[in-house]
Order: sequence, then structure tokens, then C-alpha cells
Amino acid sequence: MKKAVLTGLLATSLGVALAAAPANTLVMMGSADIPTLDPGQAYDTQSYEFLQNIYETLVTYKGKSVSELEPLLATSWKISGDGKTYTFTLRKGVKFQNGDEMTCADAEYTLRRNLVTNNPDSGNWYLSDGLLGTPSNAADDNAITFAKIANAVKCDPQGQLVLSLPKPDPALLVKLAAINMSILDKKHAAAVGEWDGTEATWKQWIGKDLTDSNLSKNPIGTGAYQVVRRDANTLVLKAFDGYWGSKPKIQNVVWQLVKEQATRLEALKKGDADWIETGPRSVLSQLEGIPGLKLYDNISNVAATGVFMNENIKDAAVLGSGKLDGNGIPATFFSDINVRKGFAYSFDYDTYLKQVLQGKGVKRTMLLPDSFFGYDPNIQQYSFNPTLATTFLKRAYGGQLWSNGFTLNASYRAGSVPAQTAMEILKTNIEKLNPKFKVNIAAKPWSEFLKSSQQGKEPMIIIGWAPDYADPDNFLYTFYDSNGYYFPRSNFKDSLMDSLLEQARQTTDPAKRKALYSQVGNRAYELAPYINVPMGLGFEIVSDKLKGFMDNYNVMLSGPNYGGVFWKYLSK
Repeated sequence: MKKAVLTGLLATSLGVALAAAPANTLVMMGSADIPTLDPGQAYDTQSYEFLQNIYETLVTYKGKSVSELEPLLATSWKISGDGKTYTFTLRKGVKFQNGDEMTCADAEYTLRRNLVTNNPDSGNWYLSDGLLGTPSNAADDNAITFAKIANAVKCDPQGQLVLSLPKPDPALLVKLAAINMSILDKKHAAAVGEWDGTEATWKQWIGKDLTDSNLSKNPIGTGAYQVVRRDANTLVLKAFDGYWGSKPKIQNVVWQLVKEQATRLEALKKGDADWIETGPRSVLSQLEGIPGLKLYDNISNVAATGVFMNENIKDAAVLGSGKLDGNGIPATFFSDINVRKGFAYSFDYDTYLKQVLQGKGVKRTMLLPDSFFGYDPNIQQYSFNPTLATTFLKRAYGGQLWSNGFTLNASYRAGSVPAQTAMEILKTNIEKLNPKFKVNIAAKPWSEFLKSSQQGKEPMIIIGWAPDYADPDNFLYTFYDSNGYYFPRSNFKDSLMDSLLEQARQTTDPAKRKALYSQVGNRAYELAPYINVPMGLGFEIVSDKLKGFMDNYNVMLSGPNYGGVFWKYLSK
């Protein structure tokens, strides 16, 4: 982006005349759109990047730690001896960005709203799991009542927030640090047409999709930055003058949707952007040594990525003929374990490590960060082996797949070069095995990709998981349990896996819990529900004008590449 264009954008958005991009403005660029600015619906890293600076949670991660928490909108908390009651004392004197004072009623409303609107596309399942004893919103069949929700989340006469659990949940505090648990202004939400918080209207909001909610269009939080302008390609924010904490040094933040990687890289090199989504590690050859840039390398990667093989595809339009006749696939194509194993042996893990991760990565045995408790490095792994791939694919469907061939449609997020490369590697190797095999790959906008895959309409996708909270259950339950968040995308179900994961959730003994997770990993190897994509060490390369960047960087936050930082800690 040329400086003149940026200057004009800032002048228009901020209502001031600028000769050049000011030093107190943070300019960011990304390749994916922003699905929502409603915390109650947000469940993706792109939305989180902005919400974590507009809104605030009761607690947050301390410094760079992924396990130690510190107060934010809560100043302290107490946990009962039986682990079933949490009492939070809330910070006084906190203002929302419209001037309303934050009270316990706002925190009560927020968590109740999350429990009421809990839908399959949101992250409220794990709050519901902790507070109501079930991840799903079953209010329509009376399994969940308003009385149950109101009893789980309420304010006491002293203005403290009290959470009552049906059973202990050791992960509850880290769950509350997740961005989608950010505290809303109850008055503002009701004023713009959201749920009013009453029992009289709650049933109208059960499982409601809040992606394009009025709150998403009019976000008001307690965070250090508030929205000035938003359109399809631009988001402009300014520092909140009434912020309760230390005043931000960066006064303005401008984010732009720039789908072309080359354009983003040029903007960073020329100083027209401070922090961008760079893409894979291979871009470093274009950026290292450029004056004005600073590289932070070897950052711990706490995400996990897999290629999903949907075992019950819900969209006939993507199935072609719908048969194993060379012109399509049946909806249950991947339900044959031989197909899944054949694909797992067709992915060239070492080539991905070399081409995309530039050698700075690791093959994982499980879809769990190798730095997390519960990871077992001794579980067997799949490797690129065309001979074994051929063996399993010849067995599939009693030999029909090999004889007749297939045409498969696969998708990835538009703008993600690593995802595109992974799909291209898999496509090339599958098609080499048999001239009757064809894999069509297509890029889709992030919002469309999320929606269609969550509805089970995508035959094969590649997608990652960034942790909501730093616990192995957040990954292993998500990927492998039939009640997990990713189940609709994979439709993978195994009763033994479900049993192991449920036992692990109820086990407090670390040794027993670890043993259960090893069994989960071994079972996953046996059944091959996913292709485990190698994960690379993270890096960030930003303008060297940014101060306080890595001092406050936390991999549990969201940012352009592998983690993030609260903008309030930055200066230029």
C-alpha cells in the first residue's frame, strides 16, 4: 500500500488531516476477513485478534505464561473446597466505551447469554460443559432450563459474581480467560436489540447465530481500543480515553484485508505496514536483512493442524455423481478405514517440513501441541509411503475404488499458502497412484469455509486449532470425541475414544490422565481419522519501530501469525 493511500485512509477514518502515517498508529494487514465482532459468537483467531483489544475477560494469562493467570476485570477469586463454587470480586471504576459503568450485572448477563445462545459454531460449549454439565444447548427439550442457567451464574448481595458447577472443573479459570468470554455491556446489548437478559425472552435466543448480530455491528467493550469504522476490507480503531488501565501509547490501529501475499510483504518492507500476516516461513528469504524490520524466531507453536476426511458429507452438490464411478464419491467415502489410511500414507510429511516449514518444524504423533501435558512422543506415526498407500487403497470398498477411481473436491482457506501447499502435495501424490484418481482443490473465503465445513458440507479440508485454554482436553476432545467441536467437520465417531476422553475429563490424577491420553493417541493412529500435518516453530517479523512486542507476546493470544500481544503494550 502506498503511503498516500494509507494517509488518505487515516484522514478519512479519523477525521484529521495527515501528511504521512503518524508514529502513533499501528498498521496491520491480513489475508482473512473478520467473521464477527460479537464475543458470544466468535470462535476463530481472526475475530479474536480484535476482540481481545476491544473487550476484556475476568482473568487473563500472566505475561508470556500459558498456565499462570492474573486478574483483569476480576481483582480476585475464591474456589470452594469441593471445587464447585467460584466467587469473583470485580474491579471497581471500570467504564465501557460508551461511558456505562461495569457492574456484576454485566458479567452475569454475559455468561448467561453465552449459555443461552450456545450454538454449534461458537465456543460456548466448554463454558456450558463446566457450568451446566453438558456441552450442547438442549434447552429445547427441557434438559436445560433458565432456572438452571440463572443458578449457575448469579450475583450475590455483595456484588460478587458466583459460579456454581454441577461437578468440579479444574480448567474453569483458563476457560474464562478465553476471548469469547469477554464481558459485555448489558444495557448496550439490550439497546441494540440483543437478548434483554430476562426469562421472559430467553427461549427466543436459544442457539441463535450471532455472527452478524447487532452487537457485532456495534461492539462496546471495556478494552483499550474502540471501533471507529468498519467495512468489508478495513477496520479502524482508536485508543479509549476512559480506559481504566494504563493509557495506550498507540493511539490508532488500522487493519486492512489484503489477500495478496506479495502486496502485504511489500507494504512491510516499505514501512507502510507494521505487522502483517506474512505467510509461511519461506517468505523470510524475502524479508531478512531488510532495514527497518525485526525478526523474532523459534516461537513455541501451540496450535495443531489436520487434514479432515469427512466420513458423512452433507452436501450432494460436492459429491459429483455420488458414486464410485470415477466421476464422484459417495457421501460416506472416508468411512472406509482403508481410504483414510491410504490418504495418510500419501501425504509427504518431509516435503511439507522442507518446503513450508523450511526445516523448522516437527511431526507430531497426536493433534496436540508437543509442549502440552499429555503429549506422547512414542506413538507410531504415518509416513509418506506410496507402496502402503496403494495397498490400502486397493483394499478400499472391496477393490471398487481402485478399479473405478474417484473425483474428490477438497478445500482450504483462501490466502493460506501453507494450507494450499499441503493440499497440493496430497493431490499430487494421490493422483500419481492411479490415473483414475482425481482431487480438485479450491480456495474459499474464511467465513464461507468455516460455515460450510461446520455444516459438514466439505469432503476434505485442512484446518487448525488454536487453544481456547491450555489443557490437553481442549485439543483431544475437540478433535477426537463425537461430542467435540470438530465432530461435524469430520463425522468421526469411535465409542472407545469417547470413553477414554470422558474418563480423562473426570480424572484428577496426572499419571492416570496421561495414560488415558496415550491410549487416545494410539487409537487415533489405528483409525487414522485425520492426517497430522507437521507444525513449525513460529516466527514474527515486524517493523523495528514497534517497541514492547516480544516482551508482552503470548502464544495464547491471537495475532497475524502464531500468537499475539495486547496492543496497549506497544509503542512506536
